[in-house]
Amino acid sequence: MALLKNFNTIQELFIFLTEEYGKNLERPLLKHKVNKEWVGISYSQFRKETENIALGLASLGVKRGDRVAIISENRPEWVYADMAILGLGAIDVPLYPSLTADNVEFILNNSESTTIIVSNKFQLNKLLKIRNNCRFLKNIIILNEKDFIPGNKNLFTIKEVQERGADFGKNNPYYFKEEMKLAKPSDLCTIIYTSGTTGEPKGVMLTHDNIVSNVRDALLSFPIDKTDVFLSFLPLCHIFERMAGYYTAFASGAMICYAETIDSVSSDLLEIKPTLMTAVPRLFERIHSKVIKNFESQPAKKQKIINWSLETGRQYAQAKKRKNIPVSLSLKHAVANKLVFSKLREKTGGNIRFFISGGAALSRDLGEFFEAVGILILEGYGLTESSPVISANRIDNYKFGSVGKPFSSVEVKIAHDGEILARGPNIMQGYYKNKKETDATIIDGWLHTGDIGVFDAEGFLIITDRKKHLFKTSAGKYIAPTPIENLFLASKFIEQFILIGDRRMFLSALIVPDYEAIKEYADSNNIPYKDETELVEKKEIYDMMEKELAQFQKNLANYERVRKFALLDKPLTLEGGEITPTLKIRRNVIEERYKNLIEGMYE
Repeated sequence: MALLKNFNTIQELFIFLTEEYGKNLERPLLKHKVNKEWVGISYSQFRKETENIALGLASLGVKRGDRVAIISENRPEWVYADMAILGLGAIDVPLYPSLTADNVEFILNNSESTTIIVSNKFQLNKLLKIRNNCRFLKNIIILNEKDFIPGNKNLFTIKEVQERGADFGKNNPYYFKEEMKLAKPSDLCTIIYTSGTTGEPKGVMLTHDNIVSNVRDALLSFPIDKTDVFLSFLPLCHIFERMAGYYTAFASGAMICYAETIDSVSSDLLEIKPTLMTAVPRLFERIHSKVIKNFESQPAKKQKIINWSLETGRQYAQAKKRKNIPVSLSLKHAVANKLVFSKLREKTGGNIRFFISGGAALSRDLGEFFEAVGILILEGYGLTESSPVISANRIDNYKFGSVGKPFSSVEVKIAHDGEILARGPNIMQGYYKNKKETDATIIDGWLHTGDIGVFDAEGFLIITDRKKHLFKTSAGKYIAPTPIENLFLASKFIEQFILIGDRRMFLSALIVPDYEAIKEYADSNNIPYKDETELVEKKEIYDMMEKELAQFQKNLANYERVRKFALLDKPLTLEGGEITPTLKIRRNVIEERYKNLIEGMYE
C-alpha cells in the first residue's frame, strides 16, 4: 500500500492528516478508554490539543533544537506531545516508564533536556527525587491533573500548558504553522536511549528522513490502508511501536486504539476487533500456552478433533503456499475451521489480518501453529539504530524461522565473521555525544548490528545469535544460546530460560517456571507445597521438568544439550536489574547474582 500522500518530515504528515485527510472523515483518528468506555478523538480535536501544547511549550521557552523528554505509558497525550515537540522543531527524548530514577537522571543530563512531560504521580515522585541533579531541566509537565503536587516551582499540568498555549496563540496566530514549515528531512527528530545489556544507555540520534524512509518501506512491504484498525500496546517510547504502530498507521490512514494496560489486551482485542497489531513473541507464547492448557483439559474425543484440525490446518497452509489446494483438503479445512479455528480466532477479535512481530526471535513452531489456525504472524528484524526495521517477512512471501528479506531501501550484507551489516537512509546519525561508540558501530557507512546471521538460498535472512553472546565451551565448541533458549520457551512450564555454558564443560540453565502451570501439575499429582519456594525444590517438580527438557532437546546436537538446571523461585525483573526494558536478559548480572547456584551445577 502506498502512502496516502508523500511526505518528508513528521510535521508534513501532521499537516496533511489534520488539514486535508481528516477534514470530512466521521470516524476518529484515535480511541482510548475513559471510565471503562471507548472514546474517540477526531482529527480536529487532535490538531487543537497538539497545537495548544506546542504553543504552551513555546511560551515556556522551548525552541528549535531543544530536547524535551516524555516519560509516560501509551495514551493520546503521548502522541499530542510528540507532534507538538516536533512541530516546534524541538527534539523529543522518549523514556521507558519502568526506568529507575538513576537512569532517568543520566538520560536527562546526557541529552540536556530542558523540559520533561510525565504521566502520573509515580513518575513525578521519581523525578522530584533527582530534580536538583538534572542540570538543564527547567520545566516539568504532568498529564494527570489529579496527581499534581502543589508547591513545586515550574511544575505545570498539561491543562495549564494548553491554556498558556491558547493565550500565546492569540498574539501569535501563525507561530505553530510557520515553525512546522521550517522542518527539513535532515533535522534531528528524536534521541532514543537504548537500554543496553551492559554499560550506560546510548542516545540513538534519528532524523526525520531516517524514520520516514522506514515508514515508506513499511507501506511498500505490508498491505495497510485506511480501513485498518490498530490496537496499540507496545510502548511508544520504543521505535518499533512508534514507527510501525503510530507513524505508519497515520501515513496509511488507519485508526489507532490504545490498550488500557498490557493486562487488558485480551479483553481489548474482543472489544476493538482490530485488523492489525504489532507485538512481541511473548504475547503469542502466552496465547499459545493458554490454548494448549485448554486443549489438554478437554475430553479425549474432543482432543482428537482438535489434533486432527491442527494437522489439517498445517497441510492446508503448506498447500496454499504451493498454490495447489486439493478439493478434499479444502473441504476438510472448512470443517476444521468451523469446529476449531474460528473459535480460536475470535479470541483475537476475529478480524486480525496479520500480526507484525519484532523485538525478539519468534520460534518456527509458534509461527506454524498460528498459521495452521489461520492467524499469520510476520516477523521482522531491526534495531533502534536502524529506525528500526532492516528486514521483514511479507504477507505473500514469508518463511518461519527467518526475519524475511531486507526492506527495499536497505542494503544488507554478512561480514566475514558472520555479523549482519546494514546500510541505507534509515541508519542513525550516531550516538549522542559518544563519538567512540559511533565510530565502532558505523564503519564506512555500514551499521554493525552485533547480530550473527546468514542468508538462505531463497534470500531470507536468518538470525543465529548476538555476536557477543556466542559461547565457547571448554571443549572448543561454539554455541549460539538464543535459539536454544527460544526452543525451551515453547514449553508451557517455562516462563524464563537462561542458558549457561561459556568456557564450561557442558551447558546448564537457570529456569524460571510458569508458576501457575507447575502449581496445576502439583495439584493434579497430589504434590503438597506451601509456597513457590518450596514447590521449586520438590523432587517431583524437578523430575517433571527434566522430562520436559528431554522432549524439547532430543533433536539438538550432543554438545548443545542442557545437562543440569536449577529452578528459580522468583522471576527475573527489570526492577532487579536482571532484564532490560525491552525484556532482554542481562547475562552478566544474572551470572553474578546466581553465582553460587551456577557453580553448584558444575561441582
